[in-house]
Amino acid sequence: MVSSAEILAAFREVSNTKQLDRSELYALLQDGILAALAKKYGPNVQAEVNIDDGKGDIRIVLLKTVVAVVEDSSNQISIDDAKTFDESFEAGDVMEEPIDFAVFGRAAVQAAKQRIIQRVREGERTRIRDEFATRVGDLLSGEVQQIERGKLVVMLNKFREAEAIIPYREQNHREHYHQGEPIRAVLKRVEETPKGPRLILSRGDPLFVQALFKLEVPEIQQNIVEIRAAAREVGSRTKVAVFSRDDSIDPVGACVGLKGSRVQAVVNELNGERIDIVPWSPDPERFAKLALAPAKVARVFSDPATKTIQAVVDEDQLSLAIGRNGQNVRLASELTGWKIDLYSSREWMERGGAESQIFAPLPEETEEMADVKLSDIGGMPPATVAVLEEAGYRTLNDILDLEREDFLKLPGIAPEEADRIMTMIDELTTEDGGSDESSAGGEGSPAA
Repeated sequence: MVSSAEILAAFREVSNTKQLDRSELYALLQDGILAALAKKYGPNVQAEVNIDDGKGDIRIVLLKTVVAVVEDSSNQISIDDAKTFDESFEAGDVMEEPIDFAVFGRAAVQAAKQRIIQRVREGERTRIRDEFATRVGDLLSGEVQQIERGKLVVMLNKFREAEAIIPYREQNHREHYHQGEPIRAVLKRVEETPKGPRLILSRGDPLFVQALFKLEVPEIQQNIVEIRAAAREVGSRTKVAVFSRDDSIDPVGACVGLKGSRVQAVVNELNGERIDIVPWSPDPERFAKLALAPAKVARVFSDPATKTIQAVVDEDQLSLAIGRNGQNVRLASELTGWKIDLYSSREWMERGGAESQIFAPLPEETEEMADVKLSDIGGMPPATVAVLEEAGYRTLNDILDLEREDFLKLPGIAPEEADRIMTMIDELTTEDGGSDESSAGGEGSPAA
């Protein structure tokens, strides 16, 4: 039979494993012993349990009320039976009956174990809820414990007992992780399950980019600079709008850092994802002009009733404003929360530029008219143009969001030529980078 000293030693090990303090462990142990007593004597049993850690001893005393007629043997004893212990017992007295720990059978000990395990799990779940309920948006680190059916199971560096996963839809699918690799992600939400709280992490949500900036930018940590809005297409491009509560601090410059060091650290964590940093503005028209960086916007018109903005840009800016497959204007629209329609200046003039026509729908050929042919770009060698056109890239819009590795895959493009193309794209997207404020955002983005 298991001794009380052995039981205490086992539960000390539990307390160390589960990081329980001694008082919490003893409360669990007492509760478990009461469960074992209930298993042996009945559900209404009453007892006192005293634990002497110094002696390694557990003292258990059953408490039974002396009655004339016994109705519940788990907590009552007849007068006649009580008098066999002490002649002085009368009805209403409480008799104390010491119990040797060794009398517990295997079933009772198992009941105590199950109760304690249950209480430990409940305590863990409560601690996880208390710890993470207010930490949505925080950056958490750990390692990939398992990869199952597309989701990543993460063991956190702190709170290793917490269940944390990165679902497939919350991943950057340009990234590939293996079991045991370190990983960082943002806490997106805490999800309740029958087994307790589950932490849903993300590397694909705009919250992840915001959490990385908070890590790199002290002014954000100090609540001087704030990210007011963010829009993201995972693995490709992110736009963030920043605001400073201190007029002497430039929010864009704070996020960019000296020689781009801060934004580059974020870009590296995102595996080269492009980042546009623009100032936030409460004026939707000004905000829309800033959000369309790196394109320069000539004029904007807004309709608050429909939350629609129409922006007019010069011919040579329209492809930049639209972006590859409409990405730039789509992210700008998401960033501002307004629907943005783009006009070239020629299109605007053909429509008369009258305010009565401002919110008429754009013709379908607008994007087609705006494309700038690669052969029209100064400094682009004809041989390079021929290789790009052979691969199906005929306009600036087609190559705007390509990476260096994409160019190296093309026959005839050497590393030096790929670097020159990337430099040319950078120059084209920063030289005409909109207003002074939005161009700062362009400069803050190594691949804007």
